[in-house]
Amino acid sequence: MAAAGKLSVVAIMVFIAAISNSGSADPDMVQDVCVADLNIAVKMNGFACKVSFSSSDFFSACLAMPMSTNNMLGSIVTPANVMQIPGLNTLGVSMARVDFGPGGLNPPHTHPRATEIIFVLYGELDVGFITTANVLVSMTIKQGDVFTFPKGLVHFQMNNGKGPAAAIAAFDSQNPGVQAIAAMPPISNNVLSRAFQISYQEVDEIKSKLGGKS
Repeated sequence: MAAAGKLSVVAIMVFIAAISNSGSADPDMVQDVCVADLNIAVKMNGFACKVSFSSSDFFSACLAMPMSTNNMLGSIVTPANVMQIPGLNTLGVSMARVDFGPGGLNPPHTHPRATEIIFVLYGELDVGFITTANVLVSMTIKQGDVFTFPKGLVHFQMNNGKGPAAAIAAFDSQNPGVQAIAAMPPISNNVLSRAFQISYQEVDEIKSKLGGKS
């Protein structure tokens, strides 16, 4: 009985350790590096490893300069994930740069595979996320400030100033994914009309502005 009790204690400790180690968004790596071979179609919860690699696989200058915000939303997101930096494969981290024109909006969206933390490079942003209890958590942040968006929750950023703004975002996933709340084209008009209590005509008008299909 004593031996069985010790085994139970060990089993519980192993279970607790497994839970505590499962907090990261991506699985732990099992080798020093696994540079993504983006040319192989087979995906194994990530990318297959290149046979050989170089320092350029771990480098990108894509976040160095601001990008044009001359679009309908007045913002642009520049990702730096495994698709741009193959060396991030299995490392469980990535980044992005978000540039905003005056009044620019990074509209409500989610990252299904990652928590996000942003650092304001310059300007001021109104930021916030919505909990599953439908509570809005929001504030205004300025240059040098940091704000966090929990994994999977709907969130947004908007430039509340008259000049440009920019932020650097970091994620605990090599490929956090993005689901835009306004990206409705695959959903039928019947569903959207009933969900938002608007007419089919209004749904079509919104979809046309977003480039969607009825």
